[in-house]
Amino acid sequence: MAAEKKSRWMTVLKVILWLIVLSFAISFIISLFVEDDFESLDGNVAVIEITGTIVAQDGSYLFEDVASSDEITKLIRKAGKNDRIKAIVFEINSPGGSAVASDEIAAEIKKVNKTTVAWIREIGTSGAYWIASSTDHVVANRMSITGSIGVIASYLGFEGFIEEHNITYNRLISGKYKDLGSPFKEITPEERVLFEKSLGSINDYFIDEVAKNRNLNRKDVERLATGQFYLGVDALNLGLVDELGSKDEVKKYIEKQIDGEVDFVNYKTEKGFLGALSGVMSQNSFFIGKGIGNAFFTQAEKPQTISITT
Repeated sequence: MAAEKKSRWMTVLKVILWLIVLSFAISFIISLFVEDDFESLDGNVAVIEITGTIVAQDGSYLFEDVASSDEITKLIRKAGKNDRIKAIVFEINSPGGSAVASDEIAAEIKKVNKTTVAWIREIGTSGAYWIASSTDHVVANRMSITGSIGVIASYLGFEGFIEEHNITYNRLISGKYKDLGSPFKEITPEERVLFEKSLGSINDYFIDEVAKNRNLNRKDVERLATGQFYLGVDALNLGLVDELGSKDEVKKYIEKQIDGEVDFVNYKTEKGFLGALSGVMSQNSFFIGKGIGNAFFTQAEKPQTISITT
């Protein structure tokens, strides 16, 4: 009886395993046909969301929304090529992020030969504002947070921890500044000057783009580029946004531009089952299983990982 019962359980287990494999296969086949099929969508105004931290490459972030420039520029190009799409709305709720990613998205927006509108709902600061400024028209909620024109670079320093625990940092480099930004040693005055010079250059790019995009005097933008954020109502008075309001104001503006009715359609990348699964199984996600301490020291093993954001 025991052998017979064991045999039945093995049969059930095999069936379950085959069903799992079959579901993977079906999901894969379906994803080949439905992924990024925007041309079949109805509507004449594309809505592209820019939510969360702006990053260059798409990846897995289980507990944080991110806006990938790879994905967003892809959506912009698809909307731009669709003859039925007359305008593109960028629904922004982001504090900014990568300077490179923000610049890439802003540059792609400028290539579009269609009406573009940025709608700042709650927050559109730093790199997110850089992106918003590249559109034809910026609408912001009167209580939204905008601006924050500036650049920040940061990294964790463990030099005190190393000294306290009598750990040696062996510095073997072939170039004077090869370990610039290493968290295992204190930054020197000379290195700080180099850092700040690079940040200054990025900040100049930021100011130049905002001044050009918003048709403002560069000196005026320089005075605003303190990193300070502004409420939507203040941003309007400073020339950083064109109008206060909600999606209704966005719709009215576009209707005037295209001389017709507006029918919004959301443009977004549907990753499907396999895409979501592959995201969960990425390297970043494994940090949860390894524990916070393990993740901490895994990051520390990358001494030249410096965060530069707008």
